[in-house]
Amino acid sequence: MQYIFAVIVPTLRQFRAIVEKNAEPETTLLQYLRQKLCLTGTKLGCGEGGCGACTVMISKYDHNRKKICHFSVNSCLAPLCSLHGMAVTTVEGIGSVKNGLHPVQERLAKSHGSQCGFCTPGIVMSMYTLLRNDPQPTIQHMEKAFEGNLCRCTGYRPILDGFRTFTKEFCQLGENCCKNMKNKKTQSEDGVGTSLVNTREFLPLDPTQDPIFPPELQTSSKFDSQSLVYKGERVTWYRPTSLNELLDLKSSYPDARLVVGNTEIGVEMKFKNMKYPVMIAPTHIPQLNDITHTDLGIRFGASVTLSRIDEELKLAQEKYPENKTRVFTAIREMLRWFAGYQIRNVAAVAGNIITASPISDLNPLFLASGAVLEVESKEDGRRQLKMDDKFFLGYRKTAMKQSEVVINILFPFTKENEYFYGYKQAYRREDDIATVNAGMRVVIDDNCIKQFSLAYGGMAITTVMPVKTMSAVIGRKWDDSLVPDVCRLLAEDLPLQPGAPGGMVEYRRTLTISFFFKFYLSVQMQLQSMQNSKTKVPSYFQSATPTFHRDPSKSSQVYQEVAPGQLAEDPVGRPIAHLSAMKQVSGEAVYIDDIPKFKDELYMAIVTSSKAHANIKDVDASEALSMPGVIDYISHNDVPGHNTWGAIFPEDEEIFASNQVLCQGQVVGAVIAHTQIQAQRAAKCVKITYEELEPIITIKDAMKAESYFDIKHAIECGDVDVAFKQSDHVIEGECHVGGQEHFYLETVAVLCVPKSEDDEMEVFISSQNPTENQLVISEALGVPANRITVRVKRLGGGFGGKETRTVLIATPCAIAAYKHGKPVRIMLDRNEDMVTTGTRHPFYAKYKVGFTDTGKITALDVDIYCNAGMSMDLSCAVMDRALFHCDNAYKIPNVRCKGYICKTNIPSNTAFRGFGGPQGMMIMEQCLTDVAFALETSPVKIREVNLYQEGDRTHYGQILKVCQIQRCWDECLQQSDYNRRKKDVDIFNSENRWKKRGICVVPTKFGISYTALHLNQAGALVHIYKDGSVLLTHGGIEMGQGLHTKMIQVAGRALGIPTSKIHTSEVGTNTVPNTSATAASCGSDLNGMAVKNACEKLLERLEPIFRDNPKATWEEVISKAYMNRIGLSTTGFYMTPDIGYDFNTGKGDPFNYFTNGVACSEVEIDCLTGDHQVLRTDIVMDVGISLNPAIDIGQIEGAFMQGYGMMMMEQQKISPKGFLFTQGPGNYKIPGFGDIPVEFNVTLLKGSVNERAVYSSKAIGEPPLFLSSSVFFAVKEAIASARSDAGHDGNFSLPSPATPERVRMACEDQFTELFPKAKEGTYTPWFVDL
Repeated sequence: MQYIFAVIVPTLRQFRAIVEKNAEPETTLLQYLRQKLCLTGTKLGCGEGGCGACTVMISKYDHNRKKICHFSVNSCLAPLCSLHGMAVTTVEGIGSVKNGLHPVQERLAKSHGSQCGFCTPGIVMSMYTLLRNDPQPTIQHMEKAFEGNLCRCTGYRPILDGFRTFTKEFCQLGENCCKNMKNKKTQSEDGVGTSLVNTREFLPLDPTQDPIFPPELQTSSKFDSQSLVYKGERVTWYRPTSLNELLDLKSSYPDARLVVGNTEIGVEMKFKNMKYPVMIAPTHIPQLNDITHTDLGIRFGASVTLSRIDEELKLAQEKYPENKTRVFTAIREMLRWFAGYQIRNVAAVAGNIITASPISDLNPLFLASGAVLEVESKEDGRRQLKMDDKFFLGYRKTAMKQSEVVINILFPFTKENEYFYGYKQAYRREDDIATVNAGMRVVIDDNCIKQFSLAYGGMAITTVMPVKTMSAVIGRKWDDSLVPDVCRLLAEDLPLQPGAPGGMVEYRRTLTISFFFKFYLSVQMQLQSMQNSKTKVPSYFQSATPTFHRDPSKSSQVYQEVAPGQLAEDPVGRPIAHLSAMKQVSGEAVYIDDIPKFKDELYMAIVTSSKAHANIKDVDASEALSMPGVIDYISHNDVPGHNTWGAIFPEDEEIFASNQVLCQGQVVGAVIAHTQIQAQRAAKCVKITYEELEPIITIKDAMKAESYFDIKHAIECGDVDVAFKQSDHVIEGECHVGGQEHFYLETVAVLCVPKSEDDEMEVFISSQNPTENQLVISEALGVPANRITVRVKRLGGGFGGKETRTVLIATPCAIAAYKHGKPVRIMLDRNEDMVTTGTRHPFYAKYKVGFTDTGKITALDVDIYCNAGMSMDLSCAVMDRALFHCDNAYKIPNVRCKGYICKTNIPSNTAFRGFGGPQGMMIMEQCLTDVAFALETSPVKIREVNLYQEGDRTHYGQILKVCQIQRCWDECLQQSDYNRRKKDVDIFNSENRWKKRGICVVPTKFGISYTALHLNQAGALVHIYKDGSVLLTHGGIEMGQGLHTKMIQVAGRALGIPTSKIHTSEVGTNTVPNTSATAASCGSDLNGMAVKNACEKLLERLEPIFRDNPKATWEEVISKAYMNRIGLSTTGFYMTPDIGYDFNTGKGDPFNYFTNGVACSEVEIDCLTGDHQVLRTDIVMDVGISLNPAIDIGQIEGAFMQGYGMMMMEQQKISPKGFLFTQGPGNYKIPGFGDIPVEFNVTLLKGSVNERAVYSSKAIGEPPLFLSSSVFFAVKEAIASARSDAGHDGNFSLPSPATPERVRMACEDQFTELFPKAKEGTYTPWFVDL
């Protein structure tokens, strides 16, 4: 069967037909685009529809509605076979650098909305699709368009600001809008800038220039009427076009899976290794796409998508009275939080039902409302099936017969005295699976309950209805006496044993009654509004009832403009856009897996341990080796050189585990095959026999077993013991800081290309550390390092995760290429990356703190423990930085801090933005909060009285010079209007019981340099060509932070030429050797000084030419220099002077200088669910004289949001036996677009000068991250208010991340008291805190 769809030709912006004669049912659209059509702009970020990097636009003609429909989809899930007769638009098809960008692309690039760029094509296509459907959307509609997209770099604000210019609310005058003129006049007078982009330069949106939908797909219905069959290697795909044909197929293949959007089955097949030999796509059967309004409700065909349902229900709400559409309202509200548009656009309602997920968002609503299915089979005909407590029979099982298919579902109308609500709580509001969800319905007559239906997801292996509770309340009055009885009944009706799958038992049980309480209040308020209730809801309870609302985002960015006399060609200090942004928004930026395939290239897939600690008894690769396309299986036996390596210590860990595995995810071997699919399938068939050993997983496990690495560093100043005796107060406490997955959008990728002579090899890799990979590969191969050239163009994010752990993948890949003499490629799947490469270190601390009556801290004694994992890696350096930063920004005269590095059986934890600093600072902030509780005063006051001042000495003896902490503090308090808003928060809290607010101000002081002295060096290589163009190479890796852009700005100023004359190609070990990793926020400092040094050398050589030819152009000077045989190429070098700390003597300055900042955040929490919203954040940051304000502000916002994830959301879940549950975006949630502060203001401190770095700038990559703790501690203040209302006035523990579970359970009240936590040791928990 020939398969036809259309795709835009990138260079012509028009569609061309694609005919695929042998469509493989298991091939996704993404695979086809990238591998067959070589359209690599669309990226693979997760493979499960959770990140949006693969977003494309699908267009099809709806013959029933007589319109062209455009919708975004996840191409990583969309089966190729499902696109027959449709048009596909990718990011390449709407614009390019050469032929002109589309306005969506241009505005995103110029608004600084692309950093690493890997997520950018998907974001572009989500916006483009929105504009194809609505050329001028509202701001709210625009912001919702990205619910299915993630970005790890930007902090989202610049993306939204760039796209805001397309909305109805945007003033076309931009910064010259009359609303801005008053402020603009003041700012222009004092040299302060507030606009990072000139919106007047943007290209206008012209819908007439969009590609025309292929007429042949519109005029002919043959593409919809054809019955299709595609037979693949393992799967046969059927697309029937009549109901009888579907029933015949289902009768013949009763085990066949019906597929509409492939949003569930695609994930099952890829990640759960499920096999479905027959798949049937019922997408083109008329009866299954019908929508019919009846007297009982609205009937939706089984294949109607969730987006289409939302559209229809919205129209129904406008058409029918409110009392008839209460079920519809609840469904639409639930759909707000159901995945993203890309999923809702293709997922069908029947799939949600038949999948029978116990955490389905919609099934609780269907059960509670009494939705009715029509099902049919060839054998038994058609019947109606009510969705009630008997519909779900067991895990993933329904009351339907195997041969039956769903024809339609009836959403019922409600009556005037019938009330219906739905509820859901998850880690993240947007695009997240529920922790618990519910549907609730009651019919009330004369204030008496006539009917009562509750349904819950997340409380059992199925969606459940608490039937005993439901029957017990019939006939009861709907008044306050009902609440405690229903709560008691629900507690009995919905039991969960400690250690139940999913964990969070007490929280989940509490949510069941919290949801009911919200339902009770909501119904009571409706009755009250109609004067049908004698019971009045108190005003301070009413905030519990509204559905979630978020105002449109707003922001400000304030920075110091360049001096009036600065030369126009001097780029330093100007908000220049990221120099790769234009390529990134058009999909033309090349990442490792975008490199065209080499001749005879092979693919590698790793084989990893499934056990946390075990001896390897046997490895059987025979089945894998017999599979089609498989070439080889390699292991430790194939390593020609050394099989061990270490980031710091030489034999820290093995490349291939030989006799014993020390964690889940440890590399044991690798399969080599002709294609990626062949290699990955075969890798899963390698059988490893283990002898299991008892694992050590958590810090407390390690403490109990005394499992530590040998290095134990400590810092001490003053006399701690004497200070405690002299303190007015002494308290003790503890602090737990969780780990964090890097979740860079581009997973680790490597391409090794062996040369035909001298054992040479080129290695293309997504790594922050080319030299480390070069050295380990050379040692593993047994060849000199000069034979290995490692090349890095750009990374799709790094954050420290690609500093050392890429070696785990690069070295086996090089060994395979060396053995076979052919290029070998690998790009990890998201789950492989997450289970293999390690995370941020979890920390635990026990502390004792002494202080005066005024809150002045006099002594601190703290023992700090970090979970290193199975090897040391960089853990000793991470601990060192935590020790250096456990003072944060506060002067403490007497300190004793000791570090313990725990050896456990989890993947080795590694560098992550902040590198132990945030964990150390978090310990200090917890201490301060405890002090404030003890003194019954504001934590902000305690912080203020302890702030460092100019000339103070840190606990490790470094004197603070040009200390700007107090300035940042004062400006942040002023700009945030903290004092007034704190009073407003107190008033709000006094008036509301179930919603609480908190506001908090937190400073940061981050030391800049590598704590390992030898790493504080950098090199550069500068070539000037005869035409005057400059090629700049340095040792720093571009991973989204704008390093190449800044280095070109530095070179531009140093050479006195425009940036247009300077180019950076890539980083290679053959151009700049012995590079340090791009990390520790030192990239601009080290490489900038090296670049400046090289440029100054060249200028010194050119000085005679300039002197003799004062009016000559740059090109003329270079030409004369060449003719005079003056060298136009040189290296530069820099080493940071006057630093270095010795732990043995306690002497020396570890840091070159400090970057400081202060943040004020205000939050609102829902005390009944633990949900929260960041209402506003104000940041004042000292960046010296910014090299590029746009890049620096982008780094501040991105770091803040990444830190927000660490503090509030991103929880690793691992079993007591070491199995990682959080292996992808489905289970591990990073912040999304909707999580940014509603108001987000960033100010760069004016008038700050830093003589210790290039052109008086300061490092910015890591320092802002900890400012996100202002959200954490604001939430803690809000919780304290809730606890006070419940009579709990003492201090309390709140570990990070402060997930909804932890927030809710900390708000102790009459509901949480019903579910006391089981005693530790009496059960096996589902997951543990690392």
